[in-house]
Amino acid sequence: MGLIYAEIELINGDDLALERKYIIDKDEVKRMRLTVLVDTGSYMLCINESIQEQMQFPVVEKRKAETADGRIVACDVVSSVELRFKNRATTCRAMVLPGNNEPLLGAIPLEDMPARIPYLKIL
Repeated sequence: MGLIYAEIELINGDDLALERKYIIDKDEVKRMRLTVLVDTGSYMLCINESIQEQMQFPVVEKRKAETADGRIVACDVVSSVELRFKNRATTCRAMVLPGNNEPLLGAIPLEDMPARIPYLKIL
């Protein structure tokens, strides 16, 4: 089976809240489009330090994670990540992988973005 990639948009949820309160303008909301590897072996959204530096998500905790090569690394966990994929969206936390590692779309945010299919009533 091949690798699956998705084009997503990340938005700083704290910035969206400030925009809704008219504290910052729409063009000041930090957002970015990127290609991520869809990886159901990862349970969280994983971004890298470069993405975090640009997006400035609030750090809420540190967790240990096992990398694909078996190393255990301590990573920041950030919150207020608005994730959009086509007509789907979720707000989640993300683990910040060290260096310039490939971003991953894990199982939890995938499961939290159900397809928006209109309800059909059968008569």
